[in-house]
Amino acid sequence: MRRITSPKQSVKTIVVRPAPGRKARAIVQVGPLRIPAAIGRSGRTSRKREGDGATPIAAMKVLSGFLRGDRLGQPKTALPLKRTRPSMLWCDASGHPSYNRLVQAPFAPSHEEMQRKDELYDLCLVLDWNVTSRRRNAGSAIFFHLIRPGYEPTAGCVAVSRPDMLRILPHMRRGTVVRVL
Repeated sequence: MRRITSPKQSVKTIVVRPAPGRKARAIVQVGPLRIPAAIGRSGRTSRKREGDGATPIAAMKVLSGFLRGDRLGQPKTALPLKRTRPSMLWCDASGHPSYNRLVQAPFAPSHEEMQRKDELYDLCLVLDWNVTSRRRNAGSAIFFHLIRPGYEPTAGCVAVSRPDMLRILPHMRRGTVVRVL
């Protein structure tokens, strides 16, 4: 595998290109490094809607992230990572005032658990899709997270393996752009 550049050098843009012939697979490019990834089960879309299973075609800044501290040590990164707790949830109920926001349990409206039983959100970066400027039903919880075995499709996120995530995290900063083509 090729190195990105210098371990201290950050990248401004990470490019996510569709993989040939497979709508739910992609190639993540970080500098000269190319990494296999999974995207939404419905492929990519320029008209993202809540629950459509598609990854938005967009340039999304990395805002922050979450770390499952009971499973992983602090990785080398300048990104702010918040340690997940069982009470942390992400609201995906489009009619709720906390839509596409971190909320605390107990919380009855539709949501995702941030401290999952599987490993998908052990390292999970929040992408600025419908976060800083929210629109009802425009999609929520678009994350850059860890992959399921076999690179199974996501619900609309971008996912890579844990070793690959740990390789690219040192090059990311708050504001690094993930551009899905």
